Amino acid sequence: MDQVFKALADPTRRALLDTLRNRDGQTLTQLCRSAEMTRFGVMKHLAQLEEAGLVIPIKKGRFKHHYLNAAPLQQAIDQYIDPYRKPAARGLLDLKANLEMEAEMANDTPDFVMSTYIACSRDALWDALTDPVKMGRYHFMAERVEVEGDAHVFYLPGGNRMLTNRTILAEPKSRLEATFEPHWEEVAPSRQVFLIATEGSHCRLTVEHYGLTHAVVPGAGVADGWARWAAGLKTFLETGETARFAHAEESA
Repeated sequence: MDQVFKALADPTRRALLDTLRNRDGQTLTQLCRSAEMTRFGVMKHLAQLEEAGLVIPIKKGRFKHHYLNAAPLQQAIDQYIDPYRKPAARGLLDLKANLEMEAEMANDTPDFVMSTYIACSRDALWDALTDPVKMGRYHFMAERVEVEGDAHVFYLPGGNRMLTNRTILAEPKSRLEATFEPHWEEVAPSRQVFLIATEGSHCRLTVEHYGLTHAVVPGAGVADGWARWAAGLKTFLETGETARFAHAEESA
């Protein structure tokens, strides 16, 4: 947490975070265009932001793309503010920084990335990501999940379809790639990728979302949905309890 506050203390680093908030996934060259300093200076500030977990770098070919990671900020709110008020949106509390690099990934860059650490085995995490019964126990909106052919279909409490995931690639306990087909709006299917790695007694789960048609806004829309989904998954795996981090109006 000291690294987070140290990183945020500098106005130049805060400006870089604002630049990424306005357009995520920028390269060093793109960030330099909006910064009034040398390329070396931007690199030094980015290194401190990465060390604090506020920026996640992903290398694609010759270029490194930088993504804003709001998890450390939410963790600070949880530690210093939430004890004195009623918790509201708890989605990002359990997310940590540091995204797993996957050399075999396609050349396109994700529109959204997120990482979280979960105290569980690879077997348990894989089962939670693929077993329809377990998937229905931690989703923040869907009441149940059913397998229909090659797809997992998520259903809302009223019985309406919410989301369909069709498996594209499955490398057991390592990588799961599927379509993301929302039924609440008419948009082209996008693509989600789950990457699993072991770190000590924890599993690191990285979520990458490709082909989004809407801009990613931290704390809203797709980013908020993934944060709530991840919080439910982590709680379910670590406690065995059904967990739904729904919006206040949905859980009322």
